[in-house]
Amino acid sequence: MFMVALCTSIAVFLTIIDGGFKGKLIYSFSIGMCCWLITDGVRLLLSWAMDHRRERRGLGQPAQPGFDIGWLGMLALVMGAVVLGPPLGLAIADAITGNRSPRIWDLGSRATQITLAISVLATLVAVAVLSAQERAAAMRLRAQAAQREAAETQLRLLQSQLEPHMLFNTLANLRVLIGLDPLRAQAMLDRLIGFLRATLTASRLDSHPLTDEFARVEDYLALMAVRMGPRLQTRLLLPAELAAVPVPPLLLQPLVENCIKHGLEPNIQGGRIEVSAARDGRQLVLSVRDTGVGLEAPASAGTRFGLEQVRARLRTLHGDAATLRLEPAADPEGGTLATIRLPLPQ
Repeated sequence: MFMVALCTSIAVFLTIIDGGFKGKLIYSFSIGMCCWLITDGVRLLLSWAMDHRRERRGLGQPAQPGFDIGWLGMLALVMGAVVLGPPLGLAIADAITGNRSPRIWDLGSRATQITLAISVLATLVAVAVLSAQERAAAMRLRAQAAQREAAETQLRLLQSQLEPHMLFNTLANLRVLIGLDPLRAQAMLDRLIGFLRATLTASRLDSHPLTDEFARVEDYLALMAVRMGPRLQTRLLLPAELAAVPVPPLLLQPLVENCIKHGLEPNIQGGRIEVSAARDGRQLVLSVRDTGVGLEAPASAGTRFGLEQVRARLRTLHGDAATLRLEPAADPEGGTLATIRLPLPQ
């Protein structure tokens, strides 16, 4: 777009001097594009060659994209454009128009003097503007990389806070059961060991398939079923086409834990927990529903911690594109519905 504006401006300027806009436009574009190909085109070709060489040698991509040839290298390209661009451009324009231009090095010709002066000026302006645009683009890329690194650090911090919270609550449940039923406590301990081995390994990952997330939820519910017995009923629904969708580890477990601790446990007869996944356009919808006491029961600090951690992780990963909503379940059995919406990967 910049080159189009520059070449058109030169054609208009030359037209003001001695007319003939159409011919001036052809010559301006021919010379301008030849000068640009020699400067920016050669530099981009060198950039591609250097990146390809790094990739073949297994060095990975450079921290800053593009190949910086420095001011000396850029000066050499500008000189090459001034020497080679005008004669190449004139030859191309002559072939298009059928005219015969004066020899470019005939410095006594007024047309040659104007062509050389404008070519040098236009090349310098184009190089300066395009270089400034590239530097600005490189700065934006570095800023975006810094933002991503900060977001990943925050996400790891949130995840590290969530793991001991989950472990503490599970051990507290086990402590209660030891005093009530030692045999069931032993069975629960055996399940806890297996659950923690799988969960703590998965939590070190940035993401894992949704099927693994459902597997960890199923393990946790089996662990809680040892203590609650028939008071806990579960149902997990994961469509096959969504099984491989990547999600952050331990995304659903705090919501399930919240259902048990604040929904089903205060309810004498217990209740049911349903965990499901669905696609809604370009969004993944994860739902955790219980038939417990509902939102009328006062929320504890533990409830707020689990929900806020999930919200903070979603905000860090997806900004406003992901949400967590908690509301009364639209069901005669009552209870609570937690719904996560996050964008599906492209």
